Amino acid sequence: MATGNINITAENIFPIIKKFLYSDHEIFLRELISNATDATLKLKHLSTLGEIKEDIGNPIIEVIVDKDKKEIRIIDQGIGMTGEEVKKYINQIAFSGAEEFVEKYKDKVEDSGIIGHFGLGFYSSFMVANSVEIFTKSFKKNSKAVRWECDGSPKYTLEETDRTERGTEIVLHIDDDSTEFLEESKITELLNKYNKFMPIPIKFGTKEIPDSKHKPKTIKDKDGKETTEEQKMVTVDNIVNNPNPAWTKLPTDLKEEDYKNFYRELYPMQFEEPLFHIHLNVDYPFNLTGILYFPKLNKNLDPTKDRIQLYQNQVFVTDNVEGIVPDFLQMLRGVIDSPDIPLNVSRSYLQADGAVKKIASYITRKVADKLVSLFKNDREGFEAKWDDIKVIIEYGMLSEEKFFEKSDKFALYPTVDKKYYTFSELEDKIKANQTDKDDNLIILYASDVKSQHSYIEAAKEKGYEVLLLDSPIVSHFIQKLEGSKEKVQFVRVDGDHIENLIKKDEDVISKLSDEEKETLKPIIEESIPKETYTVQLEAMDSNANPFIITQPEFMRRMKEMQATGGGGMMGMGNFPDMYNLVVNTNNELVGQILNTKTKKKQERLIKQAFDLAKLSQNLLHGEELTSFIKRSFEMIK
Repeated sequence: MATGNINITAENIFPIIKKFLYSDHEIFLRELISNATDATLKLKHLSTLGEIKEDIGNPIIEVIVDKDKKEIRIIDQGIGMTGEEVKKYINQIAFSGAEEFVEKYKDKVEDSGIIGHFGLGFYSSFMVANSVEIFTKSFKKNSKAVRWECDGSPKYTLEETDRTERGTEIVLHIDDDSTEFLEESKITELLNKYNKFMPIPIKFGTKEIPDSKHKPKTIKDKDGKETTEEQKMVTVDNIVNNPNPAWTKLPTDLKEEDYKNFYRELYPMQFEEPLFHIHLNVDYPFNLTGILYFPKLNKNLDPTKDRIQLYQNQVFVTDNVEGIVPDFLQMLRGVIDSPDIPLNVSRSYLQADGAVKKIASYITRKVADKLVSLFKNDREGFEAKWDDIKVIIEYGMLSEEKFFEKSDKFALYPTVDKKYYTFSELEDKIKANQTDKDDNLIILYASDVKSQHSYIEAAKEKGYEVLLLDSPIVSHFIQKLEGSKEKVQFVRVDGDHIENLIKKDEDVISKLSDEEKETLKPIIEESIPKETYTVQLEAMDSNANPFIITQPEFMRRMKEMQATGGGGMMGMGNFPDMYNLVVNTNNELVGQILNTKTKKKQERLIKQAFDLAKLSQNLLHGEELTSFIKRSFEMIK
């Protein structure tokens, strides 16, 4: 029997491992099963290369929990180790056998699928165990099985043992602080979380299933009554993972139903079908596979649940993909698998890593290409999905310049009448009628069809198209568009009276003289709250309303941008809403207000017209609304 000290370069390495190696102690199971997977994949690769002549069978990994003995066993039928290899790979912390194997066979095996890179994974077992045993036998002929044991100090023992099966069994003697891991339900939860798609079958106990060879017969008793035999059950291994998930296959080998089934497998509590999927598959300049799904967005969407899952060679790493997947795509669902993303690194490292930046850029490009393809191949279907995907696309156009550049090929601009245009189509449609006297293309939009109905109707009477832009980031979005398109301005349809929205060369002549206007303006100002409303006297069509309330485009937009996160003036979000009260000097009622002899009637007319204007903007509430209704009934008596 050999004894010795584990070769470490830092003092007290085990307390450091126990406390700081990983933030979650539950990671130990992921690490040990990853090692077992590596050992099994190595065996398969060597067999493929002809370095192992005998039949290796169909190796699996088994996890056994013995609550009474306070033990967890992880057993594989992989490559195993000799005594010398145990000394080399186990006793020298951070010397990774997986890394050495990949280096040795990199020219012979194109993609080994080997998981480990750090050599520290095995020692995560000391986060939950007060001692660990290894029983292992190498695949090599005439090799002898060995047993290794360590109690969490730098000392170990290594001796020959009578094990006859090829492979490795790790026995964890669980400490008193980690007994939760002796519960079958906890191990099931961890296997489902981290190892659901590992490439080697993982057995955890057994289960009963109906015997496919036995079909229950229907028999009759002496009275002719029919009964059915009980279904015979058989006991089989409980394989907890799917070793061949959809993302590991070629898109040509998958049907639409396969993608939908995999979505259900990923998110069993999701009952709505995804809108469409994007299959990722690249091997240069980095390796990455995966499937992303656009979910149907709704008010109940919880961004903290059912997120994109990150894997490394089918080992679950995290569902926090910040820094890897661009921000605007983090509402998507699905899987990304890349051996080029380390298993255990900080977010700041990820954000600075060159390979990760390339991955984020590739994902952005693939999503843009998919959207272009969907738009070209099925425009009608794409338009039907627009409301569910527009927020993601608009956010992408704001945050990713390359995505913005491609967006002209698929981004849609819907009207209040549910027509859909690309930007170039919209330009062609409206430039003749909606170009102002300074040659600016004025794009009118509404954010709420109901509350802005009268303004929309006034614009439509002029033959103008009105877009419906109602996403939470619309102010930021149109600011971006105005900055990237020449001589284009977006104006909300209630931003001014209709004559001023698109300024033409011709001016409407006012029925009131300048002197009459000077007389009228202070009379109206006395009857309205001056801290909120600015009075503007404008000559409009005589059929237009006498009073119109508008909200200045610039002030409103800056205020909205401030409220939704930056982009506006500092403190703008705290300003009260400011409005313009536009008085139509050509309306008969306005002339009547000016010429009314009694101040009381004058005030009543102003108040009624003002309240009607507020009502059209949904600004009349509570006591003011009650007073308006009462006054209206009195006026028609």
